[in-house]
Amino acid sequence: MKIITLTEVEFDEYAKSHKYSNYYQTSSYGNTMKNNGFSIHYLGFKNDNNNLIGASLIVYKEIFMSKKIAYAPRGLLFDYTNPILLKELSEKLKEVLGKQGFIILRMDPYIIATIRSKTGKVINMNKEINNIMQNIKKADFKYKGQNKYFENELPRYEAICPLNNDTRTIFKQLSKRTRRKINRASGCGITIFNDPEKRTEKLYELIKSKTNLSIKYINDLVNNYPKSNIYYAILNTDSFVIEAKKRYERELEKNEILANKIQNIKSRTANIKSKYLNAKMESDKLINTYKNDLVLATELLKKYPKGLIIGATLTIEHNNTCNIIIDGFDKKFSHLNCNYLTRWYIINEAKNKNLSYVNFNAIVGEFKQRNAYKQLNEMKLGFNTIPTEYIGEFDLVLNKFNYTIYKNFSKEKNYKLKTELAKNNT
Repeated sequence: MKIITLTEVEFDEYAKSHKYSNYYQTSSYGNTMKNNGFSIHYLGFKNDNNNLIGASLIVYKEIFMSKKIAYAPRGLLFDYTNPILLKELSEKLKEVLGKQGFIILRMDPYIIATIRSKTGKVINMNKEINNIMQNIKKADFKYKGQNKYFENELPRYEAICPLNNDTRTIFKQLSKRTRRKINRASGCGITIFNDPEKRTEKLYELIKSKTNLSIKYINDLVNNYPKSNIYYAILNTDSFVIEAKKRYERELEKNEILANKIQNIKSRTANIKSKYLNAKMESDKLINTYKNDLVLATELLKKYPKGLIIGATLTIEHNNTCNIIIDGFDKKFSHLNCNYLTRWYIINEAKNKNLSYVNFNAIVGEFKQRNAYKQLNEMKLGFNTIPTEYIGEFDLVLNKFNYTIYKNFSKEKNYKLKTELAKNNT
């Protein structure tokens, strides 16, 4: 086996049809990282017959004394079921990259380990996963563990929405809470706009509080991925006033009807009276909500008669999947749920493009105990998404001598390249 350097065209041609093809293992991602302080290589792996049997984009930085740590995001693209070839590749990587000042090669192959239920129960396991795991370990890759949160460069869990039904059926399969929030956003006069000019300024303004990514990085992503999209959630203030007034008036009428029914029910029908009392209490809450909406809508119409942007989402399409990369919304309008409506719009648009999936991006692998990301999981899983667990992250020590020096003198024992996109979608 030998390791060669591939051109962008050669790499993309090989990677696009590989079993583990993904939007990280592309020249689009390579060029984005290259423009943002990283160096890159496109590696090809050829067998003794000079046939290309694997490849990978690696990104890297110097960390001390001209020594480097490399990372193959969602790579390497290789056959992990062949232990002999994998071991040979490992030794060749040590030989070639180790001499070039690389200390570690980090990888997190795009290999699905399990499909889980919304409560975290394993409902389908990759039949090859145990064999693959053993092959990787025997090839001297050190496993970083079955992490549940964001300990690695990229998360081990994502929420995937299949598009194998018509949109009417897909909507019915959403959780009741999710459907209610989508309807509320739509009823408030929010519309979703796929910006053909892909302007990033407002997107960045809405996401900068939740990410360490720069506006330059966002621009590079949009420019390097031809199938990137920016969706804006626009609050039409005139429609907001009209709809808020209608909802408020309808609820007042409903509330009055409930009050009359309660007054006219005889005491012996206690169960029915309790039912109406509960409905009346719920209506009272809605009246207060709709009244506040009407006040807010009236103020916004005066200030923003042409409407205003309250949410934004960046997506990248790769192969048969639309990937939600990052989103944000104006916290002042969080109760209008524009992010729910945007996701539903993206599902519809992906379905119209005959895509097979929408990847809602990162979730955590803790489904039972309360944690800081509980709401993240609830929101994404409410779209009837499938919790998908990947195999995880591995490190291959390329030069033991330099690695020992690095571990002895580096204050940060678990160095991260900070290349992640998915974690920012939390």
